[in-house]
Amino acid sequence: MRLNKFLSEAGIASRRKADELIKEGRIEVNGKIVTELGLKIDPKKDVVSFDGEIVKLKKFVYYLFHKPAGYITTLKDEKGRKTIFDIIKLPYRVFPVGRLDRDTTGALILTNDGDFANFLMHPKNRIQREYIATLDKPFDDSLTKLKKVRLEDGVVTVDTIEFVDLSKRKLKLILHEGRNRVVKRIFSKFGYNVKALHRLSFAGFRVDKIPVGHLVPISTAEIKRIYNKYDAN
Repeated sequence: MRLNKFLSEAGIASRRKADELIKEGRIEVNGKIVTELGLKIDPKKDVVSFDGEIVKLKKFVYYLFHKPAGYITTLKDEKGRKTIFDIIKLPYRVFPVGRLDRDTTGALILTNDGDFANFLMHPKNRIQREYIATLDKPFDDSLTKLKKVRLEDGVVTVDTIEFVDLSKRKLKLILHEGRNRVVKRIFSKFGYNVKALHRLSFAGFRVDKIPVGHLVPISTAEIKRIYNKYDAN
């Protein structure tokens, strides 16, 4: 394993920042300062230290959480609002991959693996998100108008959109990007307000069978499947 990858997985710094720490002479391997970038180590045999403190790999964990409405997705809130961590109790420190608005429900991935989080959020990987949007009134425009919508931060493409029922107030959308409040902004562009928004799935992980407010572990095999699926695209 490359030394910078080891430091990243141990939670010391990103790989780029880890390279800077190495060049600054702040990293030791087996008691000797190393400044060589690209150095490979054996985590089971070699002892790595950062500023004199021994570094150990973290155990990565992954969870799928069915977020309820009324909670924000930050570790704490200066305004005293409820956060998802008021109801999530884990022996590990985790963070959400991306965010869902306070009133948005559905699929949220929690992890302590920064590389995996970055992989899911990077636009080039086009990770699938599936939403159910409930509008304030029937959608009477053509659905084709929603396929490509120009917003203030550029054009957004909706890969699939369809009505969920005959009321025309509830629609299912599939996108492969995760801009801030993108679904609400799409409908606002045409004069509709989203009264309720539910993310049914994220990266293929669905919350249909998970009770609201509960979470389930995601196996490392499933994480590898996601890497393989989207790396191949």
